[in-house]
Amino acid sequence: MAATRAAVKTAPRNPNPLQPFVWSGLDKRGTKMKGESLAKNANLLKAELRKQGITPNMVKPKPKPLFGAAGKTISAKDIAVFSRMIATMMQSGVPLVTAFEIISGGQKNPRMKVMLDDIKASIEGGSTLHEAIGKHPVQFDELYRNLVKAGEGAGVLDTVLHTIANYKENIETLKGKIKKALFYPAMVIAVAILVSAVLLIFVVPQFQNVFKSFGADLPAFTLMIVAASEFMVAYWWLILFVVVGAIFAFVQAKKRSPAFAHFLDRMILKLPVIGQIMHNSAIARFARTLAVTFKAGVPLVEALDTVAGATGNILYEKAVLRIKDDVAVGYQLNIAMRQVDLFPHMVVQMTAIGEEAGALDVMLIKVAEFYEQEVNNAVDALASLIEPFIMIFIGIVVGGMVIGMYLPIFKIAATF
Repeated sequence: MAATRAAVKTAPRNPNPLQPFVWSGLDKRGTKMKGESLAKNANLLKAELRKQGITPNMVKPKPKPLFGAAGKTISAKDIAVFSRMIATMMQSGVPLVTAFEIISGGQKNPRMKVMLDDIKASIEGGSTLHEAIGKHPVQFDELYRNLVKAGEGAGVLDTVLHTIANYKENIETLKGKIKKALFYPAMVIAVAILVSAVLLIFVVPQFQNVFKSFGADLPAFTLMIVAASEFMVAYWWLILFVVVGAIFAFVQAKKRSPAFAHFLDRMILKLPVIGQIMHNSAIARFARTLAVTFKAGVPLVEALDTVAGATGNILYEKAVLRIKDDVAVGYQLNIAMRQVDLFPHMVVQMTAIGEEAGALDVMLIKVAEFYEQEVNNAVDALASLIEPFIMIFIGIVVGGMVIGMYLPIFKIAATF
């Protein structure tokens, strides 16, 4: 087997790989047909079309787009959709290579198509599925690869792929809910700041010229707005540089400094409302991920090692790693969870019941569903809770600026 694998790895690449072609022609009824197909060359494709009863009148290589030829980045949602498709086909009895060929043929994202074709080629060359997707660690994380490996080892790959599809869809739905909770207020505040900047740079200077013609003393509030406008007009480039630089420095610090990332995650968990959403989200991810890995047959210690990075928060990640160390030396999971003092009493008790009943994965799924619903409810409540504060913020910033510009007019009108 090793010799065969080595032979496969050293074998030269196919000198005539499949290429995309577009074609048009007439079927036996004279109806015009058109489509896209993969073939080694145009002549072979014409022959294949004739076998299907289509008389081709045009076959040419598919033109590459001028812009975005490489395609958009492969997102987690793309992997979730792929997981559902491959699971459905496997459970329907479609061979793995054929399933990849079908899914690849329907892809509109060139990057996704190239990746799927590469995985299919690896499987055809003798690699297992988990070895093939292991060549793409960015798209298929350690958790995904470990689950596929466990499914292959137990001979239940189709079932595991179905479980992975459910898991990916649930996790992406949860992420979408959290993004929705944070996006709306951030977007409104950003628009308010942008409108304020436009007023300071373009509108206030026009009022300033009018004020000079009055020759009267301006109210202190108006003078403050005029001074802010003059600073913005003179140093807008410096402000833009500082803002962009601060955002870049923040992102880099979060990526490169574990201490800063730990501090940030700890502070987020302490925020009112949002902190509780992040707590519940981390617990839901922990429970669902551990349930999926444990159900797939991954040993508990190995599963916990994989689960740590899936919680989405460094505090929970470190806590899960500590739980893993305790379980590795013989502690029960619920006892180890109690020691980190981060999981609610209900989660610990449900875990204990699951361990005693031999249904740990079932209990963890129920925990995940409960906390995912809690996140959904909190996100819906947050939208209505935060709207009044957003309106107050906009009123103070934009409304205050408008009032400041009209104060001198009211002052002059009062003298008549």
